[in-house]
Amino acid sequence: MDMNSFSPMMPTSPLSMINQYKFEDEPDSKDLFITVDDPESHITTIETFITYRVTTKTSRGEFDSSEFEVRRRYQDFLWLKGKLEEAHPTLIIPPLPEKFIMKGMVERFNDDFIETRRKALHKFLNRIADHPTLTFNEDFKVFLTAQAWYLDEMREYGPTYTWWSASEEDLVDSLKGVASCIDKCCKATERRIFDLSETLLPVVHEYVLYSEILMGVMKRRDQIQAELDSKVEALNYKKVEKELLTEEIGKLEDKVECANNALKADWSRWKQNMQNDIKLAFTEMAEKNISYYEQCLATWESFLATQTDLRLEEISEEKP
Repeated sequence: MDMNSFSPMMPTSPLSMINQYKFEDEPDSKDLFITVDDPESHITTIETFITYRVTTKTSRGEFDSSEFEVRRRYQDFLWLKGKLEEAHPTLIIPPLPEKFIMKGMVERFNDDFIETRRKALHKFLNRIADHPTLTFNEDFKVFLTAQAWYLDEMREYGPTYTWWSASEEDLVDSLKGVASCIDKCCKATERRIFDLSETLLPVVHEYVLYSEILMGVMKRRDQIQAELDSKVEALNYKKVEKELLTEEIGKLEDKVECANNALKADWSRWKQNMQNDIKLAFTEMAEKNISYYEQCLATWESFLATQTDLRLEEISEEKP
């Protein structure tokens, strides 16, 4: 082999060849860098959850800044995944880590689990960032940059109108009235979120867990059927032990029939319970939603009525 034919820049070791391959494989125009770190526990009267810091650095013109830092919890990542699936039904969306671990929810806040989830969420976002289509999804941009979701923004509006009223003498009552309405609607929204977590989600989650139990039951039933099928197949090929196999097949047939009957009866009962529970949960949640919207509507209607009365008084005072 002619050694002079090699380029002076040719790597001379397997490791350097791998490094060169990785370097050449990386896109030259990468302009979006995302890091998920700094997990933080949050304990409220409603729930306990973990948020992660999501830091984004970019040189893209469609972003308002070159660097963003937000905090996101697991359900926010679920929201993003759902939006991507909805917008791009024929693309392969990266997977998220499972919500709960096999040992149960109690251990979902230990350090090892949190670190494992953090790494998975980091990989999830960076796979999206590296995708030629998903990386330009508008919901992805919102996820990376929006400083607060709906309720957090709503909480900030009330004080804003209160501060505003301090510099507007003619609008003091109106602005304070708006701040009061926002505060009442904010509390109603908090209550609605609490109702959702206490009324609907536990029922839905219970029947999601039931799905694993059902799969286990079906698997055990299928094992009995598989054992029966193997004995029947053995009977067809064996001349000896025919009586013994026939007896075993009879027992297995009885066992399969009992398993099927038990499963059918239990399935019917379980399905009826599920329908009743979910119907009750959705009905109760629908009633709470109606109450929530009626409460918010009444709050604003009451405020608008005071403004109308105030305007009528001003008009009457202006008349000679």
